[in-house]
Amino acid sequence: MLTEKFAAAIAEAERVIAEAEHVRDEQDLVEGYDYLAGSIRASLQMAWAYERDFPFFVQSTGPYTKLGLDNPDTLYFHSYLRDDAEYVVTGTRGTTRDLSFQVLNGDYSPVDVPDSLTAFDDREIEIGPDGRYEIRFGPDAARPGYFTLGPGSAMLVVREVYSDWAHEQRGTIRIRRADKAGQAPAPPSRDLLEKRYGVAGKMLLSRLRTFLAFPKWFYLDLPVNTLTEPRATPGGLSTQFSSVGHYDLDDDQVMVVTVPRSDAPYQGIQLGSMWYISLDYLNHQTSLTADQARVDPDGKIRFVISERDPGVVNWLERTGHRRGYVQLRWQRLSRALEPADGPEVELCTVDELPARLPYYDEAKIAPDGFAARIAARQAAVATRMLG
Repeated sequence: MLTEKFAAAIAEAERVIAEAEHVRDEQDLVEGYDYLAGSIRASLQMAWAYERDFPFFVQSTGPYTKLGLDNPDTLYFHSYLRDDAEYVVTGTRGTTRDLSFQVLNGDYSPVDVPDSLTAFDDREIEIGPDGRYEIRFGPDAARPGYFTLGPGSAMLVVREVYSDWAHEQRGTIRIRRADKAGQAPAPPSRDLLEKRYGVAGKMLLSRLRTFLAFPKWFYLDLPVNTLTEPRATPGGLSTQFSSVGHYDLDDDQVMVVTVPRSDAPYQGIQLGSMWYISLDYLNHQTSLTADQARVDPDGKIRFVISERDPGVVNWLERTGHRRGYVQLRWQRLSRALEPADGPEVELCTVDELPARLPYYDEAKIAPDGFAARIAARQAAVATRMLG
């Protein structure tokens, strides 16, 4: 059968989910099977997008195809490359807070992170008055205004990052191989389709195993209910720092994360599940950017992570997840961050919060006000997905 290898990979993937170390109850397992569905969809999409002579951008992750503690504020796109060919990327710059490009020498695996061969943001390219730009990638290192594809270059990743979901507009982007304009790929054959189904199966298993291993590398050895100092994000993003941690909280406990409002154009925080994916950010406030959050008069932002509603604007909802991941990001930086730029963490109970949280009275919000914030999130993400 043409799909035999892919079907076998799905069966093995279900075993990977069922045997994951963090699974403790039925809800963990149900979420894992939901994650599996998105991973199947994404793996098929990626396998059919493995076209290096007639490339195109696909959305790498989204609300229904999550992986790798995906940032709710980011649209991720990728295309495959050959290191000996020239590619032309054209587009229009939207009004989002950041637009970055990264060339990788492979894909993530359960034992390795791919090397970043080139990483830059749109400050390094020429953008016309109408927002249009053109970037060329290829093997010739001597050409001006040309980004070199080093040996092993395999994938171009593009990230477009929002801070104000309601008002910022995404741009446009396309890619072509320079010497293939006007030509067409060969029609698919049975052998090609069989190969693609096999590749999709391999991608599925690698995807699941890799991002179940990731937290062991970067999170789970840290003391629980703490966050690291800001540090350059692993993986080579040239202008991003992050602070990471994992939490384990009772339902009446609160983790208060206090961080200065940064001068970085983008600053955000998010929660993730033990499957190493974002929590539901469409229908719950499980992430906030500096533009979405309340900033206190002392210039600090105080995020309140809890299961019970603490009645404050900067509540990050755990949505039933006793354990999970926390990540803060700063992007489009023009300087390295210091420990003083990073977060402080304090634990208390929900009942203690009014006495422990500075500016508590000013931060309060009524249930109907919070519901309005959720409605605005739902509308903004729906618009962004269709943009």
